Amino acid sequence: MRLTGRQIDCVRGGRAVFSGLDFEAASSHALAVIGPNGSGKTSLLRLIAGLLVPAGGSVALEGGAGELTLPEQAHYLGHRDALKPALSVLENLSFWRDFLGGDASDPNESLAKVGLAHATHLPAAYLSAGQRRRLSIARLHVVRRPVWLLDEPTSALDAAGQDLFAGLMRDHLARGGIIVAATHAPLGIEAGELRMGGPA
Repeated sequence: MRLTGRQIDCVRGGRAVFSGLDFEAASSHALAVIGPNGSGKTSLLRLIAGLLVPAGGSVALEGGAGELTLPEQAHYLGHRDALKPALSVLENLSFWRDFLGGDASDPNESLAKVGLAHATHLPAAYLSAGQRRRLSIARLHVVRRPVWLLDEPTSALDAAGQDLFAGLMRDHLARGGIIVAATHAPLGIEAGELRMGGPA
């Protein structure tokens, strides 16, 4: 499986964010997208996820499930945690499992994987920032998708949380998955680098 971008142009609000961008990530490999604020790291992830339309160029996944689009085979984990505060931890994750569909796991097992087994019935509003991040990360486990698009994935995680997440990423890569992560901090795994320029 191979994720490629060829000659991608991104325009936001009438401003060219980047142009002529090429990248490639193969099965079992991670790509760290590095650059200053405003260089287009988040925009690139959103383009790959199908949330933005490129002004030029193309993004493709070769060797994936032919009947599914790239966005249907990718998890996009944004820098903000998409949680309903009034729902419990388990209810939040169960919603995402049902919404995303596909190859799903037991939500309780996924919560245990991210260290939240003790908090399943706690309203999400009561979680710390690090716990909210762990709950968002549990989405990556509860529904299996081959491509992970991660925007500052270790933000709000303490050292133990970062180590736990690094283990989950290594497991994903060992199963042939692909990771593309926009980050200012080390991921804790081996990764190639795509360096973005400064703001245009």
